[in-house]
Amino acid sequence: MDYIEQLLDKLKDLAQKLIEVLLGPEAEPEREAIPIPVDDRQRRYR
Repeated sequence: MDYIEQLLDKLKDLAQKLIEVLLGPEAEPEREAIPIPVDDRQRRYR
């Protein structure tokens, strides 16, 4: 019985590595862009 559990654990680890190789590491949420204020007043008058 222990042999089967060890085999299942190895298969689970192998499957996880295969998924990481194919899809990349776990996806992280994209960071929100930080708004940068721009002074457009100078461009309008030229």
